[in-house]
Amino acid sequence: MLNARAERRLLFLIAAVQFVNLLDFMVVMPLGPDFAVALGIPMSDIGLIGGSYTAAAAVSGLAGAFFLDRFDRRRALAIAMLGLVLGTAAGGLATGLPSLLAARVLAGAFGGPATSIAFSIVADAIPPERRGKAMGVVMGAYSLAAVLGVPAGLELARRGGFQLPFFAVAALGLAVAALALLLLPSMRGHLAGARAPGTALRELRALVGRPLVLLSYSATAAMTMASFLVIPNISAYVQHNLGYPRERLGLLYLVGGALTFVVMRTAGALIDRIGAFRTSTAGAAVLVTVLYAGFHSYVPGLPVLVVFVAFMTGTAIRNISYSTLVSKVPLPSERARFGSMQSALEHLSSALAAFLSARLLHELPDQRLDGMHAVAALAIAFTLASSSLLFLIERRVALGPSSGAGAARVAHGRG
Repeated sequence: MLNARAERRLLFLIAAVQFVNLLDFMVVMPLGPDFAVALGIPMSDIGLIGGSYTAAAAVSGLAGAFFLDRFDRRRALAIAMLGLVLGTAAGGLATGLPSLLAARVLAGAFGGPATSIAFSIVADAIPPERRGKAMGVVMGAYSLAAVLGVPAGLELARRGGFQLPFFAVAALGLAVAALALLLLPSMRGHLAGARAPGTALRELRALVGRPLVLLSYSATAAMTMASFLVIPNISAYVQHNLGYPRERLGLLYLVGGALTFVVMRTAGALIDRIGAFRTSTAGAAVLVTVLYAGFHSYVPGLPVLVVFVAFMTGTAIRNISYSTLVSKVPLPSERARFGSMQSALEHLSSALAAFLSARLLHELPDQRLDGMHAVAALAIAFTLASSSLLFLIERRVALGPSSGAGAARVAHGRG
């Protein structure tokens, strides 16, 4: 058991890992026009850059499910971060679309496992009664990446070319990897609770064969679909449908990211007091309201800033509630395996959501998006479905030894 100081240090380091990982992903898409001009990439191919990272992260997530739980968490995290650093730095050395895609594939291949290992470390080190607050600290990295990292990356690109943000993120990642290797304790407790010898495939089949795990993965898919049906289209929608000026777009991300940071910290503490499902219900209510009033049937006079911030807030509350709840599902010996499968499913679901929204939306001659009402309706449906799944997960987790990881412990002679 870690003391309070060691616990704070661990959370700071894991939050730093998440910040670098998220920043590496988030800063790329706004730089798309810079890539196109500097490397002679057609504008129609810019989407391939983000897709290559997502596809690689999904594949590596599936692969990591077979072996990540067999290693010291600290060492596994350091290796994943070093791979991410190499992939990010390679992006700054790209000379055309093929080399840039290869760099993003490398970054995604290591960035996906880095996330699952990071959350496994938090679940291993922080007791369940304080895990909601801890998750709030770690997931606050998303807000910091949006508020500080993305604007800084765009400014670096403006001053020194598109290569500079890649090199800056890689340098930061190298520093964080070194600190994690030096300051994190060796984490091998999950190895002592490993299952009886068997094949990795048999272990994975046993994991995904548990009803509670399947419920958790279903919730992962539903929540990711609800968010990523809308997220890729927000910028175009608020500019062309709602008339928000391009020069003030950064304000939305600044205010939304800052508020989300506060909300995540508050929601994390609330989860520890009243439970994940009740907290997530508040987020679902905000999300459904803004999806209907801001996207499905836009209410005249509703400020764009309110629409954007409410969407980010509702999504953030649900994400931290879900992450805290499902951290209680796997056994310590299978957390990285569980997280790797979860990461792969998130990336696959986000790709499917983007594909669906592209099929539902049509660009009008004046550049407005037609079909957003259908996208919003589908996002509402997935939000409500995921809420039902979270309710079932929390009930099964509360049953203890009769369900989920508890049942697995009994089966393995540790009940």
